[in-house]
Amino acid sequence: MGLRPRVVVGSASAIAAGSFLWGLLEAKLFTVRHAELPILPQDGEPLKILHVSDLHLTPTQHFKLDFVRSLASLRPDVVVTTGDNIADADAIFPLMAAWNSLRFTPGVFVFGSNDYYAPAFKNPLGYLLRGRSHMEHEPTELPWRTLRDKMTAVGWKDLNQRRDVLEVNGYRLAFRGTDDAHLGRDDYSRVAGPADSDADLNIGVTHAPYRRLLDAMTQDGMDLILAGHTHGGQVCVPGYGALVTNCDLDTRRAKGLSSHTHDGRTSALHVSAGVGTSPFAPYRFACRPEVTLLTLVPRDRGFARDEPVG
Repeated sequence: MGLRPRVVVGSASAIAAGSFLWGLLEAKLFTVRHAELPILPQDGEPLKILHVSDLHLTPTQHFKLDFVRSLASLRPDVVVTTGDNIADADAIFPLMAAWNSLRFTPGVFVFGSNDYYAPAFKNPLGYLLRGRSHMEHEPTELPWRTLRDKMTAVGWKDLNQRRDVLEVNGYRLAFRGTDDAHLGRDDYSRVAGPADSDADLNIGVTHAPYRRLLDAMTQDGMDLILAGHTHGGQVCVPGYGALVTNCDLDTRRAKGLSSHTHDGRTSALHVSAGVGTSPFAPYRFACRPEVTLLTLVPRDRGFARDEPVG
């Protein structure tokens, strides 16, 4: 009888250790999520958007760089990156080299907190209790201006507090974006206003999907909103899902396709679970790192589909 508590403690420790080791492995099991959304005008051809977020790249993560290079094989029509590209100042050159095969593909981007500041250790228990992270020390600034210049040099549009238009495959795509809401750098008033009536599609882009931004973009008539930041919860419970989203978005919409309704209007919403993690928390559980190939099709050709692995 006296051995039973030891057996229970030993078993629990073994399960915890096994889960942690699996989390370290799962963080490198990069996948492509395939989703389809009937949102384009009738009689048009499909349009493929590659949505990438939260790479949190360090210069020695060659396996992650290989994955980024491989994305050209998906042959997207548009690339959208929703921030937290780097976790180290020396990651900019290898990142842009990995993107080289997609340099002629139209693209847009916004920044997240880890494009501006280097990551730092945070108490994971405090994060779970608060439901979101915050800066506990004076942050170290990253060379975000260099990153911005390198991304715009390949022709990708900077949407941080900006609007822009892309003409792709006969479609007019009107974009508007904000800077990072998690750092409070967002100012939606700079891009606010009615949707572009001449556009085939109006798309809102932001890093962190705080509800104040989702409400504002939806009210202004965005057809689609793209965001990242949540890591899909990063550590999830199998059969239940995310425990936190690192913002005020509900855990039910921590990743993948959903929708957002405000003031009688509804926008499609896609939240990327992202590719990376903080170097100080390099694990995922029941939440593989991913990018999404989001195929937009005419409204008369089916219904929204979201496949977690492809």
